[in-house]
Amino acid sequence: MIGFFDRLARPLLRAFQPEDAHSLVIKALKFAPLPQAAPDDPRLAVRAFGLNFPNPVGLAPGFDKHADAPDALLRLGFGFVEIGTVTPLPQPGNPRPRLFRLEPDEAVINRFGFNSAGADVVLPRLAARARQGGLVGINVGANKDSADRATDYVRLIEQVAPIASYVTVNISSPNTPGLRELQRASALDSLLARIVETRDRVARNAGPTPVLLKIAPDLSLSDLDEIVGVARARRMDGMIVGNTTVSRPPGLRDRETAKEAGGLSGKPLYPLATRMLAETYVRVEGAFPLIGAGGIDSGETALGKIRAGADLLQLYSALVFRGIDLVKDIKASLSATLDKNPGMKLADFAGVDAATMTAEKWPA
Repeated sequence: MIGFFDRLARPLLRAFQPEDAHSLVIKALKFAPLPQAAPDDPRLAVRAFGLNFPNPVGLAPGFDKHADAPDALLRLGFGFVEIGTVTPLPQPGNPRPRLFRLEPDEAVINRFGFNSAGADVVLPRLAARARQGGLVGINVGANKDSADRATDYVRLIEQVAPIASYVTVNISSPNTPGLRELQRASALDSLLARIVETRDRVARNAGPTPVLLKIAPDLSLSDLDEIVGVARARRMDGMIVGNTTVSRPPGLRDRETAKEAGGLSGKPLYPLATRMLAETYVRVEGAFPLIGAGGIDSGETALGKIRAGADLLQLYSALVFRGIDLVKDIKASLSATLDKNPGMKLADFAGVDAATMTAEKWPA
């Protein structure tokens, strides 16, 4: 029934500007009397970061920036939901328009710039739903005009750890000037040292909260070597690969919209993000789990991410073009894969193609 209404609504939403359409969807989710999601195939359960995920299909941050509807989103069948990005202080982000659809490419460009209601608004909402169950991660970022961005991250870890299933440190958005500089080894080592100290200190009272690092798909391999080395040395709990890309693949058909500044997501991101995932997997050497994001739009591409090294998955842009039934379809496809391979678990597929992929020609 939910899928039926979704198919009716999507053509109507196309009549609105993308950001307005998104706001309407969030408002609808806040008030829609959604039933609980159907039980998942138990074979799809994943244990990662010390958490039990009912299925590996997660909603990426950016959809529910201000924690307006995390429980409604879980009822749509996601195994976990990541809200945010949340900044310490409220900020409006970049001027509109800042969200663009590339319809023929099934892609999106955004340059939101961490528009956030701020921690004082978002965190009470999450605290109020903490007893509802379900895994809700919090993506955190620094304020644009902050004089000390590292302190922003530390302060947010202190605030969110008691109420988050996990926390993602977002230093890879292309839409906040200078933010990606924090991915450089010297700056990253200092940042992660402070974050891990804070994580461990807060855990004494609040219990353990996994802290993950989200990286860009645009890194050079030498940069990736350094980032993974720092993340392993500092005992991060995991990584997410990856964020949106500032590159524009040559095969894009909507060349005019592709000229817009911002990060590109959706179908065209899949080859680059999946290759970066495989490169990360071979460098991590099992030290911690990985979440694969970028371009997942089918059961086939979801399995491709797992085979490239992902333990868990995140999607967002494909929902604009494929609708909410995509979540159900991906889970059904993964179950069908297990049907064809009796005795195997999803974890048995993780990374099986990674080494082969890293030997292939770099994707355009």
